[in-house]
Amino acid sequence: MPAVLAVGATLAPAHAAPAPAPVITAKGGFVMNAGSGAALYGKAPDKRMPTGSTAKIMTAHVVLNQKKLNLDAKVTVQMAYSDYIVAKTASSARLIVGDKVTVRQLLYGLMLPSGCDAAYALADHFGTGSTRQARVKSFVGKMNSAASSLGLKNTHFDSFDGIGNGKNYSTPRDLTRLASRAMQNATFRAIVKTKSTKQRVTTKNGGHRDMAWTNTNKLLSTYRGATGVKTGSGPEAKYCLVFAATRNGRTVIGTVLASSSEANRNKDAAKLLDHGFRG
Repeated sequence: MPAVLAVGATLAPAHAAPAPAPVITAKGGFVMNAGSGAALYGKAPDKRMPTGSTAKIMTAHVVLNQKKLNLDAKVTVQMAYSDYIVAKTASSARLIVGDKVTVRQLLYGLMLPSGCDAAYALADHFGTGSTRQARVKSFVGKMNSAASSLGLKNTHFDSFDGIGNGKNYSTPRDLTRLASRAMQNATFRAIVKTKSTKQRVTTKNGGHRDMAWTNTNKLLSTYRGATGVKTGSGPEAKYCLVFAATRNGRTVIGTVLASSSEANRNKDAAKLLDHGFRG
C-alpha cells in the first residue's frame, strides 16, 4: 500500500536554494567566514586596487608583532609628523609636538581617527636606522615582509599609512585575510571595536592633556554585532572598508574597495555581512 502524506505536511527540498549574491557599488568585495576561512562572496576579489588607509591595518599588525613589545613605552611627538600631515592634507590624530604618547595610544590614534601622524610616529619608532628616512623605509619593508609571510601575493606597500606613490595596493581577499589575522590579537580587537576614546598624554612640560578620538568606522554604531575594522578613502582609492561582525558565535569578515561614497561603502559592507551570515 503506498505511503500517504499526512494532511498539512510538506516535503522539504533536497537542497536549500543559495542566497542570491548581493549587488554592491564597490568595484571589489570579498567576505569570508573568519573561523573556517571559507569564502562566502567575491567581486573582483583578487584585483589589485589602492588601499587608502586600510593599509594601517598592516601598520598596526607590524607594531603588535614586534618582539618584546612594550605598549606603555612613550614616544615623543616630533615636528616632522605634524609637517607631514600639513604637506599631505592627511587625516590626523591631532598629536601635539613635544607630547609623550604611549605606543598603545598611538595605535588608538592610528585606527580610530586614522591618524597619519600616529602612523608616522609608529614607523619612526619601530623602524631601524640612523635617520628618520631610513627608519621609515625599514618599517615599510617590515610591512611588505609581513605581507609576504602571510601569503598576500597581491599586496604591496610603499608607505606607512596608505598615502604613497602609486604602489600601495592590495585586493579585497588579501585585506580580508590580513584583517582576519590581525583580529587574532586581543589588543588589536579591543582598539578597532572602540567607537570613541579619551586618552591622557604627557605634555612637553610634564603636565597632561586629554586626547579625544572618534572611530571613522560608522558601521560600529549601525550594524548589530560589528567589531571593526578600518576605513579608507582617497582620490584613487575612493571609499574602502574592511569590516567584521560577530553574531551567535559566528564571525564574518570582509572588505569593500572603491565604493562610490561613504554612505555606499557602509551599505555595501552591511549587504555583504548580511549575505555572509545567511551563507
